[in-house]
Amino acid sequence: MTAPGGRAARIPARGPWRDDPYATALHAGQGPLFLRRTDGRLMPLEVERWLADADAGDESVLARCRGAVLDVGCGPGRLVAALAERGHRALGVDVSPAAVTSTVRRGGTALCRSVFGPLPGEGRWTTVLLIDGNIGIGGDPVALLGRAAELLAPGGRVIAEAAPVEVDERCEVRLDDGRGTLGVPFPWARVGPESLSRHAGRAGLTPLHRWTLAGRTFTELACAPAPAAAGRTAATRA
Repeated sequence: MTAPGGRAARIPARGPWRDDPYATALHAGQGPLFLRRTDGRLMPLEVERWLADADAGDESVLARCRGAVLDVGCGPGRLVAALAERGHRALGVDVSPAAVTSTVRRGGTALCRSVFGPLPGEGRWTTVLLIDGNIGIGGDPVALLGRAAELLAPGGRVIAEAAPVEVDERCEVRLDDGRGTLGVPFPWARVGPESLSRHAGRAGLTPLHRWTLAGRTFTELACAPAPAAAGRTAATRA
């Protein structure tokens, strides 16, 4: 797992998304699976939805994808596979070998990589996806959104999914199968729609559009123009 604000490309042989309850749930095709906080609270993970075909919320994201698409934290690959079927050049990245294997089996292309490490096509992706809670990767949304901005081609977009309620928190969690098996601790974050927009601004991204469908909320983000460029644009319009 990536550390907040880090760029380490090396993925440990045993980490939170490798030999753990997540891999077991993907192999089994079902949960239960949770993120367990240090205070004992459980956050359910939607394994069955991730393993199913794209739903209405996913379709609203897919319809906004343009050009070459990078799915960060692609999981078992439903979005990557759907994008490939629609003719997009799409790549999924995930630190879980089980997720990468599932994506490939579904007809997608995926690499076992950290988003904070070197990736193919840096600066040339038209769309970068942060869906299914993946805004929490690394426990630092500003660092993650900043990294997503680095991966974009000029004029590219980030599409990020926020928590369904307004929240802005960092926590340490472990994967929990609900039957006593726990993974190793790692940092995570949860942000609601307003918090996502604030963090995006700090990362140099501007919210363009927000929508809610099937109880899920998404925001489309673009790189903010540099101050000098923005000034020239304003002068031209005057």
